[in-house]
Amino acid sequence: MVKADALQVHLKKLDAGASMLPLYIFSGDEPLLMMEAMDQLRAIAKKQSYTEREVLLQERGFDWSALLSAGQTMSLFGDKRWLELRIPTGKPGRDGADALKQFAAQIESQGLDAPDTVVCIILPRLDGKTKTSAWFSALDEAGMAVQIDSLDRSQLPQWIAGRLKRQNQEVEPGAEGVRALEFIADQVEGNLIAAHQEIQKLGLLYPNGKLTEEQIRTAILKVARYNVFELTEAMLAGDLARLNRMLDGLKGEGEPLVLILWSVTEELRLLSKLKAASDAGESVQQLMRANRVWGNKERLYPNALRRVQPLKLRRAMQVAAGLDRQVKGLYAADLPADPWDGLRLVGNLLR
Repeated sequence: MVKADALQVHLKKLDAGASMLPLYIFSGDEPLLMMEAMDQLRAIAKKQSYTEREVLLQERGFDWSALLSAGQTMSLFGDKRWLELRIPTGKPGRDGADALKQFAAQIESQGLDAPDTVVCIILPRLDGKTKTSAWFSALDEAGMAVQIDSLDRSQLPQWIAGRLKRQNQEVEPGAEGVRALEFIADQVEGNLIAAHQEIQKLGLLYPNGKLTEEQIRTAILKVARYNVFELTEAMLAGDLARLNRMLDGLKGEGEPLVLILWSVTEELRLLSKLKAASDAGESVQQLMRANRVWGNKERLYPNALRRVQPLKLRRAMQVAAGLDRQVKGLYAADLPADPWDGLRLVGNLLR
């Protein structure tokens, strides 16, 4: 499975005249980045005369024979075909898994350099177990599987700067420009489609060239969207300002406090377990793998262990326990009246 940068290299080769592969698989959970990557591939396919397009959606009762016959049935008009198969859950089921393995074997047996039909399978972000499944491994070997990763918060300012450059705009140099990019990132975090629209709006409102911080602050709306996973990342990073923004956003969106508190408590328990293991000379890395810690949290946990004092960690767990009683309607001493403010207290202890 390759990343987006490898796809860009492949697209350049296709644009230079190389033949399309018979199979592409896209996996990711960021709609904008998925859509743009697929649009790039479709545009090149159209240049290579793959003008007939068909879209299949895997749902209950889906007929997998439609996929198996795709590479064997000629187009009614003799045009090359582009076939998309969307599997929204990423779980094809037993019949689907068998059909996908058979389809992969069918492609490999044909060994076509310039296929009449290009098949593109679209999946959500896959977990490690699915990536090692027999059906996905077969598809990966038969074609090109591309993983489209979401943007981390730290990558957002540079991504925004790149988008502005595409429309011949840029922020001011120095501290003003840095503040402007950080401001946009704070306003659009977790919602790249809205971020894309806000950046396009800047292109409509202002001429090419430099944008002042004042212009950006006047034009950009707050369209950020947060989730509990990102909230716990901010907590582990000790980023109190970001944590407070997220709590305000989640509260405003009506997210269940019980679910958020459960997630925060689980992170505190694991952090405490890792702290005890570290103090006992055990391998923190092995314990993280055993607890299925991956992605950004592989970096955040070790940093949090070095930063957070044991007494403050213990106090944070006491506060979380008190908040649990509070949301159940029981009395909890020495805590803010609003449990949301209690979560801010937890974040402050982990700074």
